Amino acid sequence: MDLNLLRALDALLQENSVTRAAERLGTSPAAASRTLARLRRAVGDPLLVRAGQGMVPTPRALELREEVGALLRGCDNVLRPGAGFDAVHLQRTFTVQTTDLLLVGLAGTLTERIHKEAPHVDVVFLPEAVEGGPALRQGWVDVELGALGDLDPEIRTRKLAQLPLVGIARSGHPLFEGRIDARRFAAADHIGISRQGKRSGPIDSALAELGLRRRTAVVVPSHTSAMMLARTTDLVALTLPDWLPDTTTAMGLRTFPIPLDLTPLDLGMAWHPRNATDPGHRWFREHVAGAVRG
Repeated sequence: MDLNLLRALDALLQENSVTRAAERLGTSPAAASRTLARLRRAVGDPLLVRAGQGMVPTPRALELREEVGALLRGCDNVLRPGAGFDAVHLQRTFTVQTTDLLLVGLAGTLTERIHKEAPHVDVVFLPEAVEGGPALRQGWVDVELGALGDLDPEIRTRKLAQLPLVGIARSGHPLFEGRIDARRFAAADHIGISRQGKRSGPIDSALAELGLRRRTAVVVPSHTSAMMLARTTDLVALTLPDWLPDTTTAMGLRTFPIPLDLTPLDLGMAWHPRNATDPGHRWFREHVAGAVRG
């Protein structure tokens, strides 16, 4: 049956009046009367019959009233994105690709946030091993989080925060014995952080503009290994400001501003458009954004 015919039937059964049903449907009384005639033929029942100046429903019409209303509400829920979504009933696993530094700082906050609303939702964190590849497009990853690099052209993104990088070294490092300027910063031995073994980046470019050069004495693949190495050596690493302050202190580390004019780090979130309007995915993305912003 035509869905519009069902809507007309619902209006007629709710109003018990051709005139009022026509107003509700935005049509003329004559058109509503013709629709009622069609419905009578389709159902095999008069549905509404005259009773003085008004109309009253037949027993069959009373049987249909709630059934038709529920059927239309179900159709609306199918066609309206997110209708009827309730996180408490969500049973799903979301996969997030991010750096170990963001993982350690956000995993606890994120899982606490989502489990308050959705106790049956799980989160799997993956390393950046598939960064720049087809992970989002292929559905291996739900959300990519961090400094977003090369992405497929259809990928949706959202900027979450802009943070400067800071230096980090053991608390007893000789750097802390005086003012840390660009020359003293460059003179220290550094830890490079790169999964691909890169030894230079924006810091080296900024130092070169000042006629300075640093030594990247060692390159490690993760921020966690860089911090572990910095705590027992005179090597300098990089981190985010005010990120894991209790852990930094407990490890005997100390942060300091980098004495260079550097572009802040853009933290963003990326996802594939197939999930753009999915209510569960949208709900999860909002919690990821909330966890990043604190």
